[in-house]
Amino acid sequence: MKIASLLKTPGDWLAPHGGDHPIVISSRVRLARNLAKLPFPGWAKKTERVRILDEIKPEVEHLGPMLESFSEQLNELTALEKQVLVERHLISREHAAKGMGSAVVINPSQSVSIMINEEDHLRMQAIRSGLALAETYKTIDDVDTALEAHLDFAFDPELGYLTACPTNVGTGMRASAMVHLPGLVLSEQINQVVNSVNKIGLAVRGLYGEGTEAMGNLFQVSNQTTLGEKEAQIIERLNKVIETLIQRENQARENLLETKQTMLMDQVGRAYGILTHSYSVSSKEALNLLSVMRLGIDLGFFPEEGRILINSLLMETQPAHLQHFSQQKLAAEERDHLRADIVREKLKNFPKPHIIKLSGGQAADPASESQ
Repeated sequence: MKIASLLKTPGDWLAPHGGDHPIVISSRVRLARNLAKLPFPGWAKKTERVRILDEIKPEVEHLGPMLESFSEQLNELTALEKQVLVERHLISREHAAKGMGSAVVINPSQSVSIMINEEDHLRMQAIRSGLALAETYKTIDDVDTALEAHLDFAFDPELGYLTACPTNVGTGMRASAMVHLPGLVLSEQINQVVNSVNKIGLAVRGLYGEGTEAMGNLFQVSNQTTLGEKEAQIIERLNKVIETLIQRENQARENLLETKQTMLMDQVGRAYGILTHSYSVSSKEALNLLSVMRLGIDLGFFPEEGRILINSLLMETQPAHLQHFSQQKLAAEERDHLRADIVREKLKNFPKPHIIKLSGGQAADPASESQ
């Protein structure tokens, strides 16, 4: 598979059919593994990395779920192509900086991505739509089991799987959920919630992980340690925290509807107006406005059928995607113009927000007005 074919669709994990919670966009589970008796990528010479790649890559490509996959060495991809894969959460920012001796293998649905010679010899991830941590773990655990039948992984009976970073030693697992929390942000509760989650040993990060900003009211919540806990325990603990976040976000939205309904309607109306009429929109502004549009869908102000379009625009309006779409190098101002053009075109038939203000402080359900 060529990268052009891979990029024709946004990936199954962005489709709005996973889980019962629109607040959770996706679930992801990543496993770190290394070959025994060989230096980790950061300490390996180029010839050693190439030899390790030659040993691992054929085994990955022959796995059932990875047949007809996109498989490429990093030095064969352009910087733009690698950045597109970062924006799709298919490789890490660190992996995008790699070259000779590193590779990535991605299945056609983009639900499984395997990085070779990132920080570890193998970084394997599965990603699914909605809140589905247990199912996502099962997917990548099957891949891990199949590879372990042919590859000798570095493992210590007491410590577990050995990894380049000490925080990954043990299960080598990072489980995370990408959550959309505009209610907590608009009600100015997000800092309190983030601090509470950090205190119980979980990490809350931005859109692209550690060190990145939480644009578009999107946050990644993940486990921080992997030693001393079994995979099922980590998944269960994270799942409980995500369920609590869902509850807190829903409460925040209900409170906003009751106490700050005009502000909420203004936010939704402005987002719709700017996105459907603007001729220049920055990446950050687009993400924040699309986030409010997504909130409008959740609240019934827009039809549910529009969710997949908004989800796709969250990805397609990112800088590298715009560059790839245009097939030419664009300055920041040119990207902002193109972004606005694409959004206006995609939203030209998108209905206006259907919001009816009630004296009781709640927005009416449009469906109930016709009954």
